Amino acid sequence: MKRFKFTINGNIYDVEIQNIDGNLADVEVNGTTYKVEVDKQIQATKTPRLVRSMSVPSTDSLPSTAKFANPSGPKGAGNIKSPLPGVILEVYVREGDSVKMGQKLLMLEAMKMENNINADKEGHVVSLKVGKGDSVMEGDVLIVIGD
Repeated sequence: MKRFKFTINGNIYDVEIQNIDGNLADVEVNGTTYKVEVDKQIQATKTPRLVRSMSVPSTDSLPSTAKFANPSGPKGAGNIKSPLPGVILEVYVREGDSVKMGQKLLMLEAMKMENNINADKEGHVVSLKVGKGDSVMEGDVLIVIGD
């Protein structure tokens, strides 16, 4: 467990505490093991627990505002928003195209990973707000889908 070096009356002692159980300790002094009784109960040290407050990204204007459309919500018009800040690598649809739920719309590079942005509703592409190579922030509207 722990090693200590003591000098008592000019004599050097190498001490190693091997085991502690309650108030009894197994101690090795210069190679000889002793059972030592300690006057008080020895408490094992606890590892401190780090408690952090919940952080909100600086890109949120209102943390309670949803960034995505609810798939179980009403279908039809709605916005497809960026889940992460990144760069648009590919755009797979054009204005006026008909899209189905789950269809791949865009490829977004974020944190050196390619992310597919899929449609979460059915409808027609009303407008594309981004193009290939555009930089976007989290929560930016990428595509507007309408009936």
